[in-house]
Amino acid sequence: MEEKNKNKFSNVEDCPIRNIIDRIGDKWSVLVLLVLEEKGTLRFNEIHKTIESISQKMLAVTLKTLEADGLVKRTVYPQIPPKVEYELTERGNSLLPHLHGLVTWAKGNMEAIQVSRHEFVVNQ
Repeated sequence: MEEKNKNKFSNVEDCPIRNIIDRIGDKWSVLVLLVLEEKGTLRFNEIHKTIESISQKMLAVTLKTLEADGLVKRTVYPQIPPKVEYELTERGNSLLPHLHGLVTWAKGNMEAIQVSRHEFVVNQ
């Protein structure tokens, strides 16, 4: 039984928890998804203005990762200058209720977690 559990958690590629959380658990992905949910279809600069603290390079990387996972759709319009828009896909929308649960949990526990962190540092 112990060997079965060990194998269950050791292969990153086959572990949906590690594989997916690794992709959306970075500093920016959840925030980008929530912004697209709230504001709808946006251009790159509109997303960047909404999340001022993200660099353009990091936003581009984050959007590419979300697009690769099928959570965000990128639409390029053939005009000059090129117009590119980003929106949530059906898969991206299906993730939102779970993210909202995490956001609610984080809001409800943040103060206690900060106290725990402080106490941990003080007791070290």
